[in-house]
Amino acid sequence: MFARSPIAKTLFKRSNFVATSRMFSSTVGLQNLPDVLKVNYHEEFDQGLTEEQKSSMKRIDIYRSNPSDPEDIPKYVSYYIDRKDCGPMFLDALIKVKNEVDSTLSFRRSCREGICGSCSMNIDGRNHLACLCNMPDNDVKSVISPLMGMFVLKDLVVDMTHFYAQYKSIDPYLKRKTEKKEGDKEYIQTIEERKKLDGLYECVLCACCSASCPSYWWHPQEYLGPAVLMQAYRWVIDSRDEFTDERLEKIGGDMKLDECYQIGICSLACPKHLNPREAISNLKDMYIEYRDRKEADSTSF
Repeated sequence: MFARSPIAKTLFKRSNFVATSRMFSSTVGLQNLPDVLKVNYHEEFDQGLTEEQKSSMKRIDIYRSNPSDPEDIPKYVSYYIDRKDCGPMFLDALIKVKNEVDSTLSFRRSCREGICGSCSMNIDGRNHLACLCNMPDNDVKSVISPLMGMFVLKDLVVDMTHFYAQYKSIDPYLKRKTEKKEGDKEYIQTIEERKKLDGLYECVLCACCSASCPSYWWHPQEYLGPAVLMQAYRWVIDSRDEFTDERLEKIGGDMKLDECYQIGICSLACPKHLNPREAISNLKDMYIEYRDRKEADSTSF
């Protein structure tokens, strides 16, 4: 099931849904229509609040889905939190909901400092890290969904298996053809060579950029996506690495790299303010130079 079309899967399981008693305060409407038509379907979690109390609280609609349960229907569930009794970030709100309101809510989180990349999700239409995303200081409702284009495992938790497999495919580690000389402890870089890695090594692999990329939506099996390609570029330009041509050969010449059309949404989506669009552009230039050099060498015999 894709997060961008959460209702579609239910059409193949049943043609109609009969509302049953739940722990939510509202009942399911449009019972006689196929679930796929209930695009705006949502429920409100019963917190026992009055309308007056709700008016002074922050409303957050959170995507809820459990694909493992054939009786579950994907939906948005409304929760209300007291901003005065909650931290400033959306992750604080999610933790408060899970700890104090609805313990069945599922999401990933770890460091709370924008370093681990675990809490990536779509917040009010933009992919972000929940721990770095401030809740707006207004009464407008916010909507939290899984990363776009990813298979949902449960609620806000998406399957990152394919993303990590693509990352592994670029060999994201230093590769050498020559060993260190006796007595050497490090592979030395100049200050200028080290500076080239700035804006690349800081990536936390949250997949916010890849999940925002139209090319990655269209061809996730073939195209590596902006996050992985930016890390590929990071190793290609590392002066200590001695497999530059082999790396370029591995990622170029097909849709792994060529499917990038320099739209730039990836750079706008990055919560760490990195620039994968520029990195991919530079990587493409390096591959073209390598390809031309390779063709020239093959015709010189």
